[in-house]
Amino acid sequence: MDGPASVPQRDRVSGVLLSQIDLDAPVTVLWGVGSERSLQLERLGIRTLTDFLLHRPRRYEDRREFRAIRDITEKGMVTVRGRVVAQGVKKFRGGTRSVFELVLDDGTGRLHCRWWNMPYLEGHFPVGLELLVVGRVMELKPRSMNHPETEVVEEGDEPSVHMGRIVPVYPLTEGISQRWMRGRMWSLVEHVAPRVVEPFPEVKAGGLPTRAEAIRALHFPREPEEAERGRCRLAFDEFVGLQREIQGRRRRLQAASRGLPCGGDNRLIKPFLGRLGFRLTEAQSGVLREIRQDMGGVSPMRRLVQGDVGSGKTVVAAAAALMAIESGYGVALMVPTEILAGQHEGRFREWFAPLGIPVECRTGSIDTTGSGGDDGVGLTIGTHALLESGFMPRNLGLVIIDEQHKFGVSQREELVRKGRYPHLLVMTATPIPRTLALTLYGDLDVSVMGQSPPGRGRIRTYVRGRDKLPKVWEFVRGELSAGRQAYVVYSRVEDEGGGDVKAVTRELTGLRKVLEPYEVGMLHGRMDGEEKERVMDGFRSGRTQVLLATSVIEVGVDVPNATVMVIENAEQFGLAQLHQLRGRIGRGGHAATCVLVMARDSDEIRRRLKVLEESADGFAIAEADLRLRGPGEMLGQVQSGLPPFRFADLAGDRELLEFARTAVAAGWRNHEAGT
Repeated sequence: MDGPASVPQRDRVSGVLLSQIDLDAPVTVLWGVGSERSLQLERLGIRTLTDFLLHRPRRYEDRREFRAIRDITEKGMVTVRGRVVAQGVKKFRGGTRSVFELVLDDGTGRLHCRWWNMPYLEGHFPVGLELLVVGRVMELKPRSMNHPETEVVEEGDEPSVHMGRIVPVYPLTEGISQRWMRGRMWSLVEHVAPRVVEPFPEVKAGGLPTRAEAIRALHFPREPEEAERGRCRLAFDEFVGLQREIQGRRRRLQAASRGLPCGGDNRLIKPFLGRLGFRLTEAQSGVLREIRQDMGGVSPMRRLVQGDVGSGKTVVAAAAALMAIESGYGVALMVPTEILAGQHEGRFREWFAPLGIPVECRTGSIDTTGSGGDDGVGLTIGTHALLESGFMPRNLGLVIIDEQHKFGVSQREELVRKGRYPHLLVMTATPIPRTLALTLYGDLDVSVMGQSPPGRGRIRTYVRGRDKLPKVWEFVRGELSAGRQAYVVYSRVEDEGGGDVKAVTRELTGLRKVLEPYEVGMLHGRMDGEEKERVMDGFRSGRTQVLLATSVIEVGVDVPNATVMVIENAEQFGLAQLHQLRGRIGRGGHAATCVLVMARDSDEIRRRLKVLEESADGFAIAEADLRLRGPGEMLGQVQSGLPPFRFADLAGDRELLEFARTAVAAGWRNHEAGT
């Protein structure tokens, strides 16, 4: 490392050399870290020396050169160094408001720094104090900053730690300063980090630095690119840990179980396909070939089928179920909502009744079980109710989970454990970016269906401000008068007070007035199952022309005559969710229109929503959503099953994840070969 000559660093209490302290030792072994300081560090997730070394800087400042104040001729971020030559507090509005201001002089000019309503700072910046100041220049006459970051320059500062280099800036908590954190980190990186070992020595990291080198580069890089290389190595280790777990789980399954013989004999599938009235797409046929091979193989199938909105996954699920039923096994199909369960029940009964196959349904409010016969061969459709102890399927050969992103990984496993290593087919109409698929479903084989069946209408999407609503409703009325139906979607069920976000219960009366004489129904997640089904029956039958709903209609609702969707407060939804919602229209042969109405207008919101105007590719939209919102918000942190990465970036580290996946697989092979 650059800087002053290294000398042994001793803990001043115990006399133990820093270079001899165990990396898993608590931070209290460090000099100056007592009970109060250790609690402060714990708030940052720092409990051990290893935690300390992995405390990631939130950004870096290039302090190799400071800007002379006289050279600041444009607004923007700058770093300057100078002495406080004047300071004081001004009060106004009867003393209820104040501003603390100091003037910094570097010998070339003066910079005014202001903090609003923080009068106590007057005692922290005496005249004569030398300061490093980082902030955005907001005014040029005089040159001024509001609420800049400051750091005191002390006599005898080691230039290699706080000055004259690229300096880390850390996330902090009350009671800990940047100087303390940086100084302590310097000692640890210098004397403890060299003993950091490789966590997965059997996995080759290619051209990446060692873990010890990565930690040094992360905290005290010589160049900005070096910090990124350090981050990449630490992210690689996170991905390797994840892939070892995922691949290990799959290998244990293959070693401990044999697949049930569920390849089928076509005696049910042939008449089923013959009655459909249309030919399968090449994508559907290809996925079914993969499923048949899996279900006739030596290991239980574990397959994820991703299909964009309207790609025909339900038919694929039906054909897979028939393979298992032809082979003498039962099938369980779990879906996230009662609405979707009811819709699937109706459709599968229509498909399977002519074949003599029983279809049962279990939800929180519906239970039609008991008609499946003594052998348990048939199909049971249900919601989370399938996870309850009362559901004990006989002879379970295949588990199908529809809209997997609505369930947690543990729920998937809970249902699978109700059989003896049944085959598993996971389906989602929410296109998943490759990095998320490898992270969440890395133990599954992946099939992609990107081809829509014939006869689907084209969907046009428009972004509009709320001031255009009168014209929007005029357009909706025109579609209704032509015999079509419409969805109107809001993000909330009830008015939560204040703001511009509309709620279905509050807007129902007004919408009925705007669209009279057309019938407007209302649907949201807090209604009981019987009421939901009554509303959906009215909409499916055409008795109701407009359905005012929340995102409860996001998955599975299929009304071919619906050609219009108006989504108000569109900025409240993620791109992938908006794409799912608009997939409810255009399911018949008619052209369809989706209007995204913004309550708030900004360049950022318009840029985000414009992605939907310009693209109908769900996978491209999902990638954009991942970049804009991140995986936690995109999927919902509770249900996402995402590990807590410190360094990995699922939006930008796809190649690194692929590399880790390949490296782990090679490590397993080398281990088995004894090399």
